[in-house]
Amino acid sequence: MAKMTMVVDLDKCVGCYACEIACKQENDVALSSYWNMVHEMGPQGEFPNLKMYWLPRACQQCMNPSCVEVCPTGASYVREDGRVLVDAEACIGCGSCVKGCPYGARSTDGRTNVAGKCNLCADLCDEGGLPACVKCCVNTARIYGDMTDPESDVSRALAEAGDESIYALPDTGNGPTVKYILHAKTAAWEEVEL
Repeated sequence: MAKMTMVVDLDKCVGCYACEIACKQENDVALSSYWNMVHEMGPQGEFPNLKMYWLPRACQQCMNPSCVEVCPTGASYVREDGRVLVDAEACIGCGSCVKGCPYGARSTDGRTNVAGKCNLCADLCDEGGLPACVKCCVNTARIYGDMTDPESDVSRALAEAGDESIYALPDTGNGPTVKYILHAKTAAWEEVEL
């Protein structure tokens, strides 16, 4: 069974915020909400030998998403292709999923009182396209695909990077599938506070 996810090559990310803007525009995300945020990590070291990187954070497309577990109406669910989605018609705006996500990847739209989050642009991908953030990435730092397919772009990128350069946000039992590539020549991975 497919499991669609994202790999972000932090060695290539230049911190341009195009992914953040494209996400808001494609999904009509409210001004006060973010489904994708770019964080500046660092700088590390001592001048003039400084290193830093940018860390885009969105839904981690978890294997065991706590946001789905705590949703009282079933509005949060996992689709057959592994995407964690929200059914806006079934959402009552209680905020349980927002509080249940350990990655801060969900928010409630003040205009509609409906929870929202990155859905890997399911509508675009269902039509054969790519997520908006992947399409607009100026340095091809974002990679999308099926993590269960060894020939997919995400699997090939991870294989090429090597285990010592692959990171994920802390696993709180949810099994985040989004992976980050960061080589020591760029910077040292900083533990991310959830």
